[in-house]
This record gives sequence, structure tokens and C-alpha cells, in this order.
Amino acid sequence: MGKLVVVGTLAFDAIESPFGQTDKILGGAATYIGLAASNFDNDIALVSVVGEDFPQEDLDMLASKGMNLDGVEIVAGGKTFFWSGKYHNDLNSRDTLVTELNVLADFKPVVPQEYRDAEFLMLGNLAPAVQLSVIDQMETKPKMIVLDTMNFWMDHTLEELHQVIAKVDVITINDEEARQLSGEYSLVKAAQKIHQMGPEYVVIKKGEHGALLFHNGNAFFAPALPLEEVFDPTGAGDSFAGGFIGYLAQTKNISFENLKNAVVHGSNMGSFCVEKFGTLRIENVGKEEIARRLDQFKSLTQFDIDIK
Repeated sequence: MGKLVVVGTLAFDAIESPFGQTDKILGGAATYIGLAASNFDNDIALVSVVGEDFPQEDLDMLASKGMNLDGVEIVAGGKTFFWSGKYHNDLNSRDTLVTELNVLADFKPVVPQEYRDAEFLMLGNLAPAVQLSVIDQMETKPKMIVLDTMNFWMDHTLEELHQVIAKVDVITINDEEARQLSGEYSLVKAAQKIHQMGPEYVVIKKGEHGALLFHNGNAFFAPALPLEEVFDPTGAGDSFAGGFIGYLAQTKNISFENLKNAVVHGSNMGSFCVEKFGTLRIENVGKEEIARRLDQFKSLTQFDIDIK
């Protein structure tokens, strides 16, 4: 069992896609990461902030998955972070309709004392200054720090983002963000540039086209599983991150070969997330389903060929 700290948002989302729309539902990076990671044998602490409007039943659900919520601050009289978005027909692009930071605007995370020696740290998408403050609270250097970020921070707080990137072992970003961060169109060259910024491993997520892992000139590709039904891509990248870090924390093996397995586990968890709106699918996925789908990934990518 690994000790894992997950830092990110617990939030409300309102989503519109070609397949329907929702009112306010449970969302947030830490929610998806934690739910995906909870399918592995780990001691997980969530560090986040919510308002007084956040339902107790959602906190109870997260706790029921084995997550420690001592690091979740509940702000009296405050309102929880809210995001609303509309997906286009291809589900690869979306428009943000509403962003209300609310209590997130003044979030000062506090890692519970008993988790400041955690071997694994997952920094969900937040302001780089907030992510740095979490790294500084760790009393022993984690075996692995994974960072997720986005183009917003590249546009507005690039210097602080570079400070965070220099301190992490893995960065997970999508292909557009990798190109922006590196200034390179080729993802191979982009990964090389980002590697020079600090991370030993670079994971580039390509949505329905899978994910790439780069390390010291070596590359690995995991496809996305072809699915019959895709309703909502929200949280898929965070579910990927949760599966990725959850598997690594459980196995405590941070070799390149094992990170390949982690990428497949991440892709597996992401594939469940998109099948229903919000967290509904990832909340209720079972271990037998996870194992069956991993077998599908294996069948999808294995082949015999004579090379002469």
C-alpha cells in the first residue's frame, strides 16, 4: 500500500454535450483523481477546499472510497468552485460558459501532518503558486511528484509554472499544451524541451487518440480504447492521472517499464469516465470491469509479426 496525497479541486460542474446536459453535479480534478486512484490499494489523502454549499453526501461518498478528508477545508458561508462548459459535436473541443472561483480564490492548502511523508504526490490542475506551497509542505521528498497543468497558467503565470515544473518528476499535459509550453510542433521535440525543464518523464495526453510517455529519448504509446458510448469527456484527463498515480503508488515501482503499465492503467480509468455524465461511471466502476477492460487494452495492442 502506498501513501498518496492528491491536491486539486472539489467542484460543481454543469455540462452540455450533444448527448444532453446537466444541472450542477459533482466535479473537480481532485474528485476524479481520487476516485480513479481509489481503485488501487493506497492510503489517499485529498487536499482541497469547498464552500458550505458542498453536499455532505458527496463528502461521505469520497470517504467511503477510503479517502482521508482531513485536508479538505470547508469555508463557512462560502460557495464551492463552479465551472460550466459546452462540448462541440466531436467532443474534443469545448467552450467554457461560466467559471466562478468562489472559495478557490483564496485557497491555501494544508497537507495533514501524517501525510507530509507521503511517497507519492499528485498535483492536480491549480495555480502554480498553490502547487509550490504543497511541495514545500512535504517533510520528506516524495518518491514521485506528478504535475498536471494547463494553458491558462502558461498564459498568465509562466514563471511560477516553470518553478513547479523544475521540482516534479512527471508532467501530464495535452498535445496543444505541450506545443505551447515547448514552442515545438513535433511532440518528440516538445517532450525533449520539457524534459530539460526538470521532469524525468513527460506524459502527453491526446484524448480519444491515446497517450504518449517520453523518457530519456524513449517513447511509449498507449491507445485510447474504442468505445460504443461517449457522453462526457469532463474529468477524463484527471481520471487518467488518478489511474496513473494510483497504480504507481500501489506498486511503488517508478521505472520506465512500470510507467508504461501506469499509462495503460490511466487510459483504462479514463475510458470509464467518459461513458456517463460527471463522476457517475467512475464512482461505480467495479474491479472485475477494470480487469476485463485491461484485457481489452492488451488484445488491442498485442500482435505477432515476422521481421526479416
